[in-house]
Amino acid sequence: MSAYEAVYRRSIEEPEAFWGEAARGIEWDTAASTVYEGGRWFPGGRLNTCHNALDRHVAAGRGEQAALIYDSPVTGVTRTYTYAGLLEETARTAGMLRGLGVTAGDTVVIYMPMVPEAVVAMLACARLGAVHSVVFGGFAARELAVRIDHARPKVVLSASCGIEPSRVVAYKPLLDDALAQARHRPDRCVILQRPQCRAELTEGRDLDWAQAVAAAEPAGCVSVAATDPLYILYTSGTTGAPKGVVRDNGGHAVALHWSMSNVYGAAPGEVFWAASDVGWVVGHSYIVYGPLLAGCTTVLYEGKPVGTPDPGAFWRVVATHGVRTLFTAPTAIRAIKKEDPSGEYAKKHDLSGLRYLFLAGERLDPDTYHWASGLLGIPVIDHWWQTETGWPIAANCVGIEPLPVKPGSPTKPVPGWDVHILDGEGRDCPPGAEGAVTVRLPLPPGALPTLYRDPERFTRSYLDRYPGHYLTGDGGHFDADGYLYVMGRIDDVINVAGHRLSTGAMEEVIAAHPDVAECAVIGVADELKGQLPVGFVVLKAGTSRDPQEVERELTALVRERIGPVAAFRRAVVVSRLPKTRSGKILRATMRDIADGRPYTTPSTIEDPAALPEIESALEGT
Repeated sequence: MSAYEAVYRRSIEEPEAFWGEAARGIEWDTAASTVYEGGRWFPGGRLNTCHNALDRHVAAGRGEQAALIYDSPVTGVTRTYTYAGLLEETARTAGMLRGLGVTAGDTVVIYMPMVPEAVVAMLACARLGAVHSVVFGGFAARELAVRIDHARPKVVLSASCGIEPSRVVAYKPLLDDALAQARHRPDRCVILQRPQCRAELTEGRDLDWAQAVAAAEPAGCVSVAATDPLYILYTSGTTGAPKGVVRDNGGHAVALHWSMSNVYGAAPGEVFWAASDVGWVVGHSYIVYGPLLAGCTTVLYEGKPVGTPDPGAFWRVVATHGVRTLFTAPTAIRAIKKEDPSGEYAKKHDLSGLRYLFLAGERLDPDTYHWASGLLGIPVIDHWWQTETGWPIAANCVGIEPLPVKPGSPTKPVPGWDVHILDGEGRDCPPGAEGAVTVRLPLPPGALPTLYRDPERFTRSYLDRYPGHYLTGDGGHFDADGYLYVMGRIDDVINVAGHRLSTGAMEEVIAAHPDVAECAVIGVADELKGQLPVGFVVLKAGTSRDPQEVERELTALVRERIGPVAAFRRAVVVSRLPKTRSGKILRATMRDIADGRPYTTPSTIEDPAALPEIESALEGT
């Protein structure tokens, strides 16, 4: 039996013994009396996540080691925080929040760009036992307002602006607009003033970040139950209602600490860079918590893979800071490849220290895999997970045993994840047969225990379809060697540059336009971003507007309501949408047409002539 097989088998057959051992990598205030009981991991245990990420490393003599490297080509600033320095900053920020009345169990919304204070804010909440909810800085005011209403924060932490390669994005007006739309009123907003764009503060509500922190006394760590929530992270669902993934303190700390060495092969003191954003799950797990729990040095990069200033940006960061493990999305590598197909910029930098390139967030196409592998000459490792799971479901676990790579597959299930491919009747599919990708319960530590303030939806969304299994929402198959292939979503959530976005939410925005009778948004394959949304729109009878004018208005409307992150640039006016006799829109068939795949006309279609009309409409754009 191989090393991987032995570890994997033990994790499935003896999960309590397996995770009980892994829990020894974390410092507990009170050890859990039971490893797993009643659907929860480590009940009865008490700990503090910030203590495990910072204090214990300082106490162990790592105080002068770099904890966080901030590299911002858009501002020309690079700054290194030692573990001792990051601890001091975090303790003061926690003291500031405590002074504003934030206590264990309260929620705090963080709406910030990629600056060190965003990391500090997350850790400061964890220090107090408060629950943070980070909202990606690219979201529009309406999206922020919905999350504020759902999370009901006592305090909002934000910044005056974010910085893009070509423009400065003022955050404060977006926050003000969101608070004007929201029903919930936070007690205070604390604003980090950036020199590129200073914000007007609202008297009585807003505080200047630097002044508030400077006046605060440092706060110590508050012990919380392992089953208490650490954070809420909102992810796209199939309706417009927010879906808040809850992460608990104990299981999260154990799983992420275990994954750093076993999945990623990272050791304490090494530089680990997840080139993502703190607003997404990758940023939570592998910019902030995972590397710091493991005693690594983490990189916080405020820039793009290209254009800040060139396609060599990533390679400069790797060479300058001695990055050993780089984790990013296939979209980033495709963007670099598009601008620098021969890899000339990579040749300008010493990349000899880079050991692994991990890619996740969307399917890694074989062409991108081969290009990156040939360019870097190191293992390029596809792996697969979700906001809900918090850490990888399937990967080539290089810290246990590197397995042969198969392009197009994220290799095999990670220990702890009992992955199955089920058919419509709930039976296991044979190798090669497509089905729903599920995980047999219980989910391992670190996965979501519920949805915030919506346990019924948690059960309905993930557990009801296949009793005893968690439904990932993706389809796929195993091959004869046990390698997993994940082929795409089976619901209406699409993956745009690694960001999961709801087509249903976009349809709601489009349907609100006064000239639109009905619409459908589908994800269409895109070489650079993985998928892009395309809207098909039927105008109301009697509308005399120019269709191109309506299409432009719809594009602007989605950008305003959902945000630029949706990358919605294409709306197509059609005379009708293809439907079944029962009225269901044939989205899967429309996707096949848009992607140029052969399709069969469903037997349930109301009018077969509607499908060629979709083809003609697409050809005309």
